[in-house]
Amino acid sequence: MTLSIPELPLLTLSDDELALVNVLRADMLRDRYALMLRDAYFNGEQLIRDLGISIPPQLRGLHTVIGWPRVGVESLEERLDLEAFRWADGSDSSELAEIAEANDLFDESSLAHLDAFVYGREYLAVGSGGCGTDECPPLITAESPLDMTLMWDARLRMGTAALRECAADSFVEAGPEERMLVLYLPDQTVMAMPSASGGWEVVDRDMHGLGVVPVVRLANRQRTADRVGKSEITPEVMSITDAACRRLSGIEVAAEFFGAPQRYILGASESAFQDADGTAKSAWETYIGRVLALERDEDGNVPDVGQFAAHDPTGMTKIVDLYARIMASQMSVAPHVLGYSSDNPASADAIRFADNRQVKKAERRIRRFGAGWQQAMRLALWVRDGEPPDKARRIETVWRNPATPTVAAQVDATVKLVQAGVLPADSDVTLEMAGFTEPQRQRIGADRRRSSAAVSGGGLLDRLAAVNEQRGERLPSVAEVSGGDDGL
Repeated sequence: MTLSIPELPLLTLSDDELALVNVLRADMLRDRYALMLRDAYFNGEQLIRDLGISIPPQLRGLHTVIGWPRVGVESLEERLDLEAFRWADGSDSSELAEIAEANDLFDESSLAHLDAFVYGREYLAVGSGGCGTDECPPLITAESPLDMTLMWDARLRMGTAALRECAADSFVEAGPEERMLVLYLPDQTVMAMPSASGGWEVVDRDMHGLGVVPVVRLANRQRTADRVGKSEITPEVMSITDAACRRLSGIEVAAEFFGAPQRYILGASESAFQDADGTAKSAWETYIGRVLALERDEDGNVPDVGQFAAHDPTGMTKIVDLYARIMASQMSVAPHVLGYSSDNPASADAIRFADNRQVKKAERRIRRFGAGWQQAMRLALWVRDGEPPDKARRIETVWRNPATPTVAAQVDATVKLVQAGVLPADSDVTLEMAGFTEPQRQRIGADRRRSSAAVSGGGLLDRLAAVNEQRGERLPSVAEVSGGDDGL
């Protein structure tokens, strides 16, 4: 008689897993400084290098901030509004809406997109809900690249392993500042905590058996040689921001030195700058006091008092305006968004033309990020059902128009397409082109179904009444049932 001993999960990381963790941690720590630098520019917390020429030591603690990187990044992110998930074949997509609402994806998506623009990438991790029941929806979370990294296979266009280092979850008994690792593999997800011996102790293994790593990367500005992505806060943006901050510091320094006009006095005696007891007055007391009422000297001559020309900051403000125009071209925004204004205000057509490049950039990001959200939703269905969803059924993401046209323009274009016979009047595509949001389209569809049911029910009642009249019987008409003058 032979006994089969079940294979128990390892309580420690295997040698291969430990080697993979070390490689991924090194990759994550290597990029952390560059990511935190972009984050500092976005938050206005970067340190401006002082050239040590125009700023005196007493004013070196002066910190000027200009929020152009934040304005440019948020201006692009505000054009990306994820509204819904649906099946491309038009079938009922309530299951997709249930997963999205359970994870608050329509709000979390804006956070994920913002991080992708600032850091160059963002990650979507998919797993079981962890509530202990089969009815618990799958979990989709957006993870910062400061805490997560992914090993990518460019040939297969998919991840082979991922690592997240974060604060310990609530179900793990650990201190308030304890850190834990989550290793995502194609067949399992491993959670480990630091052990007393200096290694890693496995606290949980989720043997999902998907065959793919349940992590999706939202990469910004990819290239064939760089699939990781690049930040919208480029070296050019950082350089111009530093230059503009130094000009603002120069304006502040000039205000301190030349806020009070500089004056000169020729032929004044020393007593003009002393108190009655012979004590020398301070520079400020001298400036506002007796300097304005000087006495004649022993020869009867009046001291000659004059004033230097006041400092004109116009030259520096013109330089700041120049930087604003350069930054506008780098961030693909209209110059007035960054505070630059000219004597001749731009027309509406000129403003729309200036926004064209950013609209096109937003459309490209929608296509790239939409593919990532679709993949995350397919992984969520896979985790929920235990089997991959049918590849023939394609998931679509619904986005709001990034060009933000006026309501009148959208409706006018849609009406012309309907009148030309290109679109049917009762199509959901027609409502989408007219600018209605996904909840509004669903409510309109429900109203149409109720109206159709009422009309079809009334026609059936009239037909039954006609048949019964032929038989010598009479049923009430639709007008009578609906409460007309001759109603029951």
